[in-house]
Amino acid sequence: MSDESLRYSREDLAEFEQIIQDKLTAARKEVSFIKETLSRKNDSGTDNTASSSKVLEDGADTAEKESLNQLASRQMKFIQQLENALVRIKNGTYGVCIGTGKLIPKERLRAVPHTQHSIEAKMARRD
Repeated sequence: MSDESLRYSREDLAEFEQIIQDKLTAARKEVSFIKETLSRKNDSGTDNTASSSKVLEDGADTAEKESLNQLASRQMKFIQQLENALVRIKNGTYGVCIGTGKLIPKERLRAVPHTQHSIEAKMARRD
């Protein structure tokens, strides 16, 4: 484990890049689905002739749209974090904890591939 304490090997980085690409694909599909769902909700498909009897439904629709918007926003943030991780792979800083300067364990990166903190640094930030 000579130089491995500073950087991951090309093989390791290729594995992490594939994990990130897979997560990016899934996240982008989910955002697309949410956007389609929201656009269908905006198009009721009927003319609003009985609008006074739909007040409760409109409230529920508004709450659901807000929930979907929040979910889409979180997914977009996740996508940005994954894309930033790909940049770190390219520039050679991926997998190095910004808090401790040590390598983040592979198990953590497999579970949370966009992280920039080891568990040690993350726990220290909470104190």
